[in-house]
Amino acid sequence: MSDQGPEMELVHLLRAVAVELGAHSARFAQRNGMHPTDVRALIALMDAARAGEAMTAGRLGAALGLNSAGTTALVDRLERAGHVRRVRDERDRRKVTVEVDERAVALGWSHFGPLIGRAVELLRGYDERERAAIRGFLAGVREAAGADGSELRHNDPR
Repeated sequence: MSDQGPEMELVHLLRAVAVELGAHSARFAQRNGMHPTDVRALIALMDAARAGEAMTAGRLGAALGLNSAGTTALVDRLERAGHVRRVRDERDRRKVTVEVDERAVALGWSHFGPLIGRAVELLRGYDERERAAIRGFLAGVREAAGADGSELRHNDPR
């Protein structure tokens, strides 16, 4: 495969960023006695909270691609470590949601905060039109990465 111009340069740079972000996340997990899936779960839970959405264990498992037993083991592990808590719904006591504990958020900020701060600083150097282009590109790549691949094969840029 030959590289095809500035677009492929950006694709390779994006891949390198993804690798570095993965390594950064893995260091956090290792330093805190966590599995990489634990970190992914905490991110999913914080994203849901930021969106104002309740996250049940079943929904969390689906988001992470885990079966019921794996999800229960994950939530149990995170709860024992003090990273999450199970909360009964006030209207329907049968419904239990999973929430991130504030200590886990603080722990995450202590590791990821400087990186997030640097990213925000970099983005402030772009005007709204440029940020919209970056947002559109990243959303498109995220959507493509989340696809099963079958609809992407016909557009292979190689």
